[in-house]
Amino acid sequence: MPVNFSAADPASLHPIAGVRIGTVEAGVRKKNRKDVTLFLLDEGTSVGGVFTSNRFCAAPVQICQKQLAAGHAVRALIINTGNANAGTGADGYARAEAVCQAVAAQLQLQPQQVLPFSTGVIMEALPHERIIAALPAAEQNAAPANWGDAATAIMTTDTVAKAHSLQAQVGGKTISITGISKGAGMIRPNMATMLGFMATDAAVAPAIMQTLTRRVADASFNSVTVDGDTSTNDSFIIAATGRAGNAPIASLESADGQALLAALTQVAQYLAQAIVRDGEGATKFITIRIEGGQSEPECKQVAYAIAHSPLVKTAFFASDPNLGRILAAVGYAGIADLDQSQIELYLDDVHVATKGGRKPEYREEDGQRVMAQSEITVRVGLGRGDAAATVWTCDLSHEYVTINADYRS
Repeated sequence: MPVNFSAADPASLHPIAGVRIGTVEAGVRKKNRKDVTLFLLDEGTSVGGVFTSNRFCAAPVQICQKQLAAGHAVRALIINTGNANAGTGADGYARAEAVCQAVAAQLQLQPQQVLPFSTGVIMEALPHERIIAALPAAEQNAAPANWGDAATAIMTTDTVAKAHSLQAQVGGKTISITGISKGAGMIRPNMATMLGFMATDAAVAPAIMQTLTRRVADASFNSVTVDGDTSTNDSFIIAATGRAGNAPIASLESADGQALLAALTQVAQYLAQAIVRDGEGATKFITIRIEGGQSEPECKQVAYAIAHSPLVKTAFFASDPNLGRILAAVGYAGIADLDQSQIELYLDDVHVATKGGRKPEYREEDGQRVMAQSEITVRVGLGRGDAAATVWTCDLSHEYVTINADYRS
């Protein structure tokens, strides 16, 4: 079960003017489940995308990167679950292109205006003919209020659908933002085996969409980890339809740009944290806050050393306050001139270590009390500067092994 998380009421998800969504059963891998999702975007929509850093990236990722880099006006997103179309070579690329061509023909668009996304099993041929056959039904099913259905249709090993929505004031107008994500395992920043799709009716200049999307991703999906594995298919998209009527935002440093960035980040962080809360086999949600670094990247480097340590993660699962494991991870994080005498370690409200050693007043029963909680904050002070960073992760349980051992069955 997810850690303190449940699916959103579909009625709470704001439709986004200029976006329609259709979901359908195509039988990509399993029967009797919706596994294909079609996003239809009105003309004039600005789109930005951030993708996996894995050099063995999937065919749909390659196509998306190519289409966005060329500056094509994106009008449709086609998403399938059940098959990643990764590790499939030239044949996989051709199948993904065939899907884009079919979507374009269906909607009277150009293939370059379609972005494809896939998630599921790697190194298996994409049954693209099933996806193509399902396109008419997906278009017929398309409606502005189908965000909840889409959140369910993109799931793989997720146990709960992930969706969130809010409204904010930007440029004197009320704008709406709604997003969905999927992911539970093979989660590692830059990015995880996750798909994330967000849309807003705010007007945003196309020239800043990539920067906007990257900044939102870095503060959310690129700040979570479950198991340290970087997937082949990770994709995060933001679409801005411009239907809210605000003056188009051309700078993220303006007041309107900052307001939009904050609102989008709030939704993205909720979705990213939901992935961690639904991490495969997770029983605890852990916030790792590193302070006093010389730079934010340095702080994230330490945070991920802690978050990726199997010894730390299994200790959290067992509620065992074996907190020397955290200090060890700080030490091997890769900061060559780290001064261990400046290290401070806190577990929620409990001050565990000071000046690099166990705090005399620390009692193991206090650490035990915090470790038994379902939500825990680890805070480390480096004593090197003013920079800080936060990463969200989970524990590592027996169930994680079971899920991944049985994934293809």
